[in-house]
Amino acid sequence: MASTKNNGQLFQLSTMSSLLDGVFEGAMSYDEIKEYGDFGIGTFEHLDGEMIAFDGQFYRLRGDGTATPLKSEDMTPFCSLTYFQPTVEKKFEQPLEKAAFENELKKLMASENLFYAFRIDGVFKEVSTRTVAYQEQPIPMIEAVKSQPIFHFKNVKGTIVGFWSPAYTQGIAVSGFHLHFIDEERKGGGHVFDYSFDHGTVQIDKKSHMSLYTPETEGFLKANLSRSDLEKEIKVTEG
Repeated sequence: MASTKNNGQLFQLSTMSSLLDGVFEGAMSYDEIKEYGDFGIGTFEHLDGEMIAFDGQFYRLRGDGTATPLKSEDMTPFCSLTYFQPTVEKKFEQPLEKAAFENELKKLMASENLFYAFRIDGVFKEVSTRTVAYQEQPIPMIEAVKSQPIFHFKNVKGTIVGFWSPAYTQGIAVSGFHLHFIDEERKGGGHVFDYSFDHGTVQIDKKSHMSLYTPETEGFLKANLSRSDLEKEIKVTEG
């Protein structure tokens, strides 16, 4: 598969609606996806962990609390990647709760109708994460998250990576902020559903276009992507 090294592009493998329908079979390997970006988030075949990538380093965050570098053969059914080239940087010195902090992030965006990649390095008073557990058989995502391990990091230094996607992309992506966390020691993290920011630095990279790769795996071709309760399912699964 040819490289598409486009610094203005957000690359996405598959859709959020396919994950909701239980399409967890791997569609691309680590060796393939790393040609599309050095920064991003995603998940793995059988929902075996959460993906986080920055500085060209890719990690798998599992429900046992571990963080391990990816191997060539590791497969993913869904990920969002880009080449991170931030044009906005701001230091925050005062503590802020999640809602207030994200309002500050929105002020740094030119428009909520565009795509953005976010990197937040700093100290967090608390970060609450989840990592969906390995699923042997395809089941709806709303069922898979019922057994997900929850982690609460206290007074932790680390990095949050993720994206802002516009409201009109809901179902293709997760509209709004979609963030993953890893601690400074690279020992643990996961999908972020709540946090309290203490101090640190935010970097933002605005993206001019999105490239969507639709896999031709059996699961994706047969999936029901017209979710009748799309908003509810995404709210439950993404926290």
